[in-house]
Amino acid sequence: MVTFFSARPGAALPPTLVLIEPNVKWLSNSRSLRILSGEFPDFLPKQVEDIKDTYARKLASRIERIPVNFSKGCVMSSCVKPKEQKEVNPVVLLHGFDSTCLEWRYTLPLLEEAGLETWAVDILGWGFSDLERLPSCDVASKRDHLYQLWSTHIKRPMVLVGPSLGSAVAIDFSVHYPEAVDKLVLINASVYAKGTGNLATLPKAVAYAGVHLLKSIPLRLYAASFFFNGLPLSTRIEWTNIGRLHCLLPWWEDATANFMISGGYNVIDQIEHVKHKTLLILCADDQIIDYKLGVRLCCELPNATLRLIPECGHIPHVEKPYVVSTLIAEFVQSDQSQSAKSGDSVSTIPVPVIAGSFTSRYLSLHL
Repeated sequence: MVTFFSARPGAALPPTLVLIEPNVKWLSNSRSLRILSGEFPDFLPKQVEDIKDTYARKLASRIERIPVNFSKGCVMSSCVKPKEQKEVNPVVLLHGFDSTCLEWRYTLPLLEEAGLETWAVDILGWGFSDLERLPSCDVASKRDHLYQLWSTHIKRPMVLVGPSLGSAVAIDFSVHYPEAVDKLVLINASVYAKGTGNLATLPKAVAYAGVHLLKSIPLRLYAASFFFNGLPLSTRIEWTNIGRLHCLLPWWEDATANFMISGGYNVIDQIEHVKHKTLLILCADDQIIDYKLGVRLCCELPNATLRLIPECGHIPHVEKPYVVSTLIAEFVQSDQSQSAKSGDSVSTIPVPVIAGSFTSRYLSLHL
């Protein structure tokens, strides 16, 4: 059975919605629309000043470093903290492979507007943390670092949101520390790769050469053509510059090479042990993760629901933040309130919903 997530029949988009960036909808009466002037944190690369995207600039100005003591020492760890603490459990946003909390520049403010306490944290080894005294950035270290950040600063069960490889991070974390997690949201989940594969066996010099290529503008521009649907070149360049800011930090190559050589994430055997209620968000036009893997994951997770966003690529929280924020907010608030939803609060873009209780017969028909 397939149902649909949409506004009431015939409803128009809320009149307070305006288009202000390519494919980005925003509330015109939102306090977040006011872009505050001011200096960026001094630990960000100076190239942040060249970013034109107002929402990236606004979120970058909120990034701070907080102390996290874990097994490898103390790391001043980068994150965006919530503006205020709420009664409901907080939403904690991870990011994908070799990325930063700036992935959430459009969606995080919308989640805050929805009344959610929202964190965006940088995974150890990526983002803007101070790694001058470089710790190991393998899977165990990333897990330990996130747990200590949670136990020191968040301290309540969280709705953990992981896009792409961040889904593997979230699954690995929730299995090891189930008490720290309330629910999971996995977006275009990259969870069936067997780590970094043959990259783990490369000579160190070759690994570093590959990492150096990874931060090149031509390669990232090319990758953006797969991540997003039909972006104008000017927007693709801007989003590429935002996405590679952290690569300009002096320890980025060492941290990324360390992760690649360590073997990376292999969570295939952990999936069946995830007991948390899970929302899977899948995009119909994702050119990175095959939708069949999303259906497979939905069937293998004990308590999952899958929602499909049409006409959207691999990173929907950048491409369609209004839809993603609505899906997350409804999922988070579903157990707190059963009140009727206003049609004006929901995107008119239909989102198919697939229940995780589908039988293996459904899986065999579609894979």
